[in-house]
This record gives sequence, C-alpha cells and structure tokens, in this order.
Amino acid sequence: MDIPMLRDDNPLLAQARRGERLSRWWVVVLVTFAIPFVASCGGVGAAVFNLLRHLSNLSELQTATPQQIRQLTFARTPFEQTLFLITSFGGIFLLLWLWARRVERRPFRTLGLAGEGALRKFGRGFGVGVAMFAATVALMALPGFVTAQREASLAAQTVGGVVLVLAGWLVQGPAEELLFRGWAMPVLSARYGTRVGVPLSAAMFAVLHGLNPHLSVLALLNLFLFGLFTALYALWEGGVWGVFALHAAWNWTQGNLFGFSVSGTPPLGGSLLRLVENGPDLLTGGLFGPEGGLAVTLQKLGNPGNMG
Repeated sequence: MDIPMLRDDNPLLAQARRGERLSRWWVVVLVTFAIPFVASCGGVGAAVFNLLRHLSNLSELQTATPQQIRQLTFARTPFEQTLFLITSFGGIFLLLWLWARRVERRPFRTLGLAGEGALRKFGRGFGVGVAMFAATVALMALPGFVTAQREASLAAQTVGGVVLVLAGWLVQGPAEELLFRGWAMPVLSARYGTRVGVPLSAAMFAVLHGLNPHLSVLALLNLFLFGLFTALYALWEGGVWGVFALHAAWNWTQGNLFGFSVSGTPPLGGSLLRLVENGPDLLTGGLFGPEGGLAVTLQKLGNPGNMG
C-alpha cells in the first residue's frame, strides 16, 4: 500500500539528501548516542550551582557522604529544574549544527526546520501533546486508578513555577526530537528506506532512556511506541516543528500539570495538580510514571496509523 508520507520524496528525506554524504547505520547509531552524552556535560554546571545553593556552609562537604553530596546537586526549585534541562540538552542543538555543517555539509535548517507555517505547526503539536496525555489520564481515571490530592487554592508561586519549567521542557523535548526525528530518522530512511529508518530510530530513542530509574520492559515498549508515533508525525508534517511542541507538551503536562513522574523522574518545579496513582502498576506505570503502564500503551496504539 502506497502511503504518501513514507515515500522517498518526503521533504524530511529530501532535505537529508542535500548533504554530501549519508552516514551508514552504525555511524548514525554511534553519533546518536554520543551527542546526548557530550551535551549532558553541560548539566555539570547546573549540578555545581545546585550544590552551592543547597550547602549551608562549605565545611559541610567535609563530613558529607558521596550520596549526600549527590542529593545536594539535584534540582529542587522551578528555576533549578529549568536550568538543568536547558544546560543538559541545549548542547544537542550546537552539536547537530556542527555535524550538519562540518560532516554532512548541509544547512542546519535541513534537519526538518525548513518550510512554512512553523508557528502554526508548533501550536498544533502542543495541543496534540496535551490532548494525548489527557487521554492517558482519562484511561486511568475511568476505573478510579488515580485520585487528586491538591488544595482548592493554588499559590501564585506554584503557577509561576509551572510556567517557568515549561521553558526547560521547550529545550529538552525539541532537542531530543531534532536528534531522532530531525536527523537520525531522515538519514537512515533516506539511505535504507523508512521501513528501516522509522523503527530503528524509535528503538534508539527507547534505548537512550534505558538508564532511567524504575525502567521496565513495558516502559521501553511505550518509549518505542512514542518514537514511532513522533517519527510518523514528523514525516506526515514534513518537518519537526510539530513534534518539537508535542514532546515538550507531553512531558510538561505529565509532570507539571498532573504531577506524575516523567520517565521515572519525580515532577520537579511544582505541579498544578497532584494526581496519585492507586491502581495496579501494570496499568498506571508505578514509580516510572504513566509511561511505564498499559494506559499509555493503549493510548499510543489508539492513535491513527496515518495522519490524514
């Protein structure tokens, strides 16, 4: 069956072919994992900043255990969380720019950033991301597997913190999408076809999260399905502006609107609601958050296979 968005002339694949070379699959795999590792070094500065802020005095370091010191480096406030997300993922944009310009010798905009209607696509993607996670919450709420625990009134600082953290997610989500759906998937698909490029890039996306705490086999499957969905969405749209917003909105809605863990990480920076999972972990995801449960699996499988 001929699916237009999977054709070889898809704009994402055509842009990837503008470079002087298309990397082999093993090069794509190595670079895809190397770039986030190198970029994450930027988060060291945020960790040191947090450490200095959380220390009562420098002499505390002399008696603190390694575990205690590590705890002091964690973000505790919306500002610290935003700083961590920006410094840990922002470098991905620079490294991909260098790779595109110096190795593939093509403009940075050919990583899915070319084309018209960027703002419209971004807004639509944000709405899709919020709606998708809201559907997941509905699946858990219908049988009564989540309950709300939040005072009726919200403090102004809570609302401000939730809005501030969105800035961090708007770096983290797009950075991962540019790497996987703007670069890796189009390069693999242009060289080997979308039947290889789409699932392989989705699998790499899942494996990249393999060190997240409380990971399970079902969580890996859900991450793979998310990678498949965003790959197809990017191909349907012919660019990455939509998946930029979709990914950011998914994480922000999950952690800072509803108060769930995001891929095994507790929501930092505050949340408007505090929804607590009280159903079976198989459905709700347990400590990993909803992304580790069947509710997300069903929601992902329920998305239409073709985007119109």
